[in-house]
Amino acid sequence: LNPAVGQLDALTYNANSHYHGLQAGVRINPGHGLHLQGSYTWQKAIDDGSSTLAGDQYLNSASSVPLWFDSATRRGVSDFNLSQNGVLSGVWTLPNSHGISGPARWLVNDWELGGIVQASTGAPFSVFIGGDPLGMGSTDPWDYPDRVTSAACKSPVNPGNASQYIKTSCFAFPSQANRLGNAGRNTLVGPGNATLDGSIYKNAHLNRISDRLNLQLRAELFNVLNHANFSPPLSNDYIFNQDGSSIGDAGKLTSTQGSSRQIQFGLKLQF
Repeated sequence: LNPAVGQLDALTYNANSHYHGLQAGVRINPGHGLHLQGSYTWQKAIDDGSSTLAGDQYLNSASSVPLWFDSATRRGVSDFNLSQNGVLSGVWTLPNSHGISGPARWLVNDWELGGIVQASTGAPFSVFIGGDPLGMGSTDPWDYPDRVTSAACKSPVNPGNASQYIKTSCFAFPSQANRLGNAGRNTLVGPGNATLDGSIYKNAHLNRISDRLNLQLRAELFNVLNHANFSPPLSNDYIFNQDGSSIGDAGKLTSTQGSSRQIQFGLKLQF
């Protein structure tokens, strides 16, 4: 590379992508008003870049491509790749009681319960070296570190450790100057995501007006358990400075994805 050359902008169509996946689904109606449905996806998407006109279309993308002419240096799992995703949903129409009458009958009968459980693995991300260790002289310089291949570094992350999610000891500063590290693109996976949503419906059939009228009182609960789903440490994915010194907050989780527990109420008129 000639560092004396000024910035050259170009749009090229030279990326490749591949997808392999297993998708399965099941639907069960065991009776007694219960309906269950589940789906599962196990997949892997690989490409030379997931963005279109820039390197930062996704938050977990590298902000630029250091060696745009060498596709092998940017090949990895896609920025949007979630290797496993499962969803289980169900609706239960509670049985009515016919032995009561009056207001108690209205209060006890015609209830529905629903729930959705969703769980997935985390999104991929990369780790970087700050400054301009490659001597590129560009407006957005960075480098990959080297990966340490020891038994303790079979996994480069510490699941459940928000203070140091990245195992920084599993990466080393490149020993040779101006060399792209071998850690590669999207070789780490962020924390997984799991949520439970629920619903409670009360049907009030307005048979005195019309047998087709139903006033439904709805309570819908999102993230019922108020579970915190952490985002990948994208604000702390630089683990070395240009001089090889370590960065203190490297690998720290600082943000969440999704919302906290939310409850909404509503009325729905069916006719």
